Amino acid sequence: MLSGAMGSDETCGSPMKATSDGVFQGDNPLDFALPLVIVQICLVLLLTRALAFLLKPLRQPRVVAEIIGGILLGPSALGRNTSYLKTIFPPESLTLLDTLANLGLLLFLFLAGLELDAKSLRKTGNKAFGIAAAGIGLPFTLGIGSSFVLRETISKGVNATSFMVFMGVALSITAFPVLARILAELKLLTTDVGRMAMSAAAVNDVAAWILLALAVALSGPGHSPLVSLWVFLCGCCFVICAFLIVPPIFKWVTRRCNEGEPVEEMYICATLAAVLAAGFITDAIGIHAMFGAFVVGILIPKEGPFVGALVEKVEDLVSGLFLPLYFVSSGLKTNVASIQGLQSWCLLALVIATACFGKIVGTVVVSLSCKMPFREALTLGLLMNTKGLVELIVLNIGKDKKVLNDQTFAIMIVMALFTTFITTPLVMAVYKPVKKGSKADYKHRTIERKNSNSQLRILACFHSVRVIPSLINLLEASRGMERQEGLCVYALHLMELSERSSAILMVHRARRNGLPFWNKGLRSNSNHIVVAFEAFQQLCKVVVRPMTAISSMCDMHEDICTTAERKRAAILILPFYKHQNIDGSLETTRTEFRWVNQRVLEHAPCSVGIFVDRGFGGTSHVHASRVSYLITVLYFGGHDDREALAYGARMGEHPGISLTVIRFMLEPQTAGENVSIDMESSSCTSAKSADEVCLNNFKQNMLKDDSIKYEEKAVRDAGQIVDAIREFSRSNLFLVGRMPDSEMALALNKKSECPELGPIGNLLISPDFSSTASVLVVQQFQNQAP
Repeated sequence: MLSGAMGSDETCGSPMKATSDGVFQGDNPLDFALPLVIVQICLVLLLTRALAFLLKPLRQPRVVAEIIGGILLGPSALGRNTSYLKTIFPPESLTLLDTLANLGLLLFLFLAGLELDAKSLRKTGNKAFGIAAAGIGLPFTLGIGSSFVLRETISKGVNATSFMVFMGVALSITAFPVLARILAELKLLTTDVGRMAMSAAAVNDVAAWILLALAVALSGPGHSPLVSLWVFLCGCCFVICAFLIVPPIFKWVTRRCNEGEPVEEMYICATLAAVLAAGFITDAIGIHAMFGAFVVGILIPKEGPFVGALVEKVEDLVSGLFLPLYFVSSGLKTNVASIQGLQSWCLLALVIATACFGKIVGTVVVSLSCKMPFREALTLGLLMNTKGLVELIVLNIGKDKKVLNDQTFAIMIVMALFTTFITTPLVMAVYKPVKKGSKADYKHRTIERKNSNSQLRILACFHSVRVIPSLINLLEASRGMERQEGLCVYALHLMELSERSSAILMVHRARRNGLPFWNKGLRSNSNHIVVAFEAFQQLCKVVVRPMTAISSMCDMHEDICTTAERKRAAILILPFYKHQNIDGSLETTRTEFRWVNQRVLEHAPCSVGIFVDRGFGGTSHVHASRVSYLITVLYFGGHDDREALAYGARMGEHPGISLTVIRFMLEPQTAGENVSIDMESSSCTSAKSADEVCLNNFKQNMLKDDSIKYEEKAVRDAGQIVDAIREFSRSNLFLVGRMPDSEMALALNKKSECPELGPIGNLLISPDFSSTASVLVVQQFQNQAP
């Protein structure tokens, strides 16, 4: 039977052995299963990641690179070289490759089920359901219509019913995970269009799986309606049994997993075994194994730490290693060269036009009937036209079931690639959301201002939970005295949008709450960050709004700057990219955050402070009545130092803070000898006069308080500056300007490791300067960039 199917013993051959004895024993490693599959995986990863890097400037999701990579490795491009194809992808290795690819697909669909929250689907409004129905109904109808044309031309002899259903499903799908990444990339998650697209796509996704299950049930090899009916009924019984069995078991598991404690390995293994068992059952029924995994993923409760631990254990291996093999498996079946002749190209154009017309027009018509503006309706239609992995799954099943031949399969693959590729550029061209708020209302962009009693708005950013106690203590110090308008804090949690599956779970939550969002919808005991800021708000009567920004590292600074402008912040505080070890040294967390800080310093719409945390206030929030800090402002002159002084003056109002301001001045004889400083220049004179006015106001208003001290230090050189600063090394916090107006200060650290901290900031964090004080380096906002 095998020889009849394969055609010859040479093609069939004996099974490949797992491992070789090595080249020194005369074996070719590529003739053995394990070395060959290692080479295949490495080649796939290298090509797909390289393509993803090349397509990143075009803001394309990684799935586009993986589809293209699969096609390039197949007979469409590299596979035209038969020696390459026989060496790297010989026929006898394809069974193992397909098995690994489908195992990865099964686990990926389990993760996709975890990402779809059934509760949120039930809360989806009528408008989203209407748009989803239109986005499925019209393309499905047009797909059935186009199936008649294809059956009369290039798909003769296939089962009519199965072919119609597969074409309808293939044209009506919207890829929920791909759409989520596109919306996050384009910063559209918070817009009405983004929220509507995500809701409609989630409904569309579930409907597509139901239709696909129907299509698979109808495409059995026996072509018997009775067999198809049995498959469909058994599939329904499986879903019903899963609904009755899976949720109670996993609710019990979730209750046994406590927040902050590691999840037991037994639960993880048992869950994966259940997923594989569900896949076996649905495969035995006659539906693809991935359906069982998808159903189990949907039914697992999403509350508690269990789902997060499960995703963390599985996703990197699946999405990073196994899933790209599925794209290669598809690419090896795709031969774009089979699309030849005027007829084939016309059919390709027909399928693309039908797919785009059905999705876009159906969505636009229903959106307009719901009184959405035309531009938003058109954008929603373009977004709903996104295809992706789900489309490839449908097409591969159709190919395996002999419903789609080689030419039809190639046409549909090209259609899926084209519609996904054009989504981002078309949406960018059509939709440009209007920024809320006018710049005229945004007056207080600095802490230094004429009316010091006006409300101070701070945007405090953090990307690690470990900095939160120190950050809250810094905000406590920023309260100053009780003012009429007080302090308003926006706490922005910076989260990276990666290609991991759990990123979609983050995006899904962000869609539900808004981006950035105030975590009203989350339980207090499930989010330590919210608990900390809520406690600070209640104890200190400060308006605190926790928020989250989910974006890629390359444009995270845009989210920070946009949020600062939208919230009209006077200063935004960024964490330094290094954290303190137990021995007191600073260790790099992630270098990417350094570039984020530098871009924010360049583009910020307000003043910026970079916070180098060395345990300011300890490991917990210090209540106002227990605050006892020594804060030192190092003043050399210039607008950044004036901003640091203004911030220090506000902190000095706090009853638990002792503030010391040190003004450094050149000794008179040094100033006379130093010809490099042009004391007569108008800019220097105006800067000096601004410094004098600032210091006079500070002395007049603040020195009545016994807890505030002002000293002047006459120094001759940089060495004396360092010695003077060492006298205050026991401080809890140093406040310094980023770029002081002093050539001696600027000469302190010419080979600056961290230019974003400036010369004084670099001195204070250097190993040579022994101090446990935290440092806040301040840059004042200037209307015109230098």
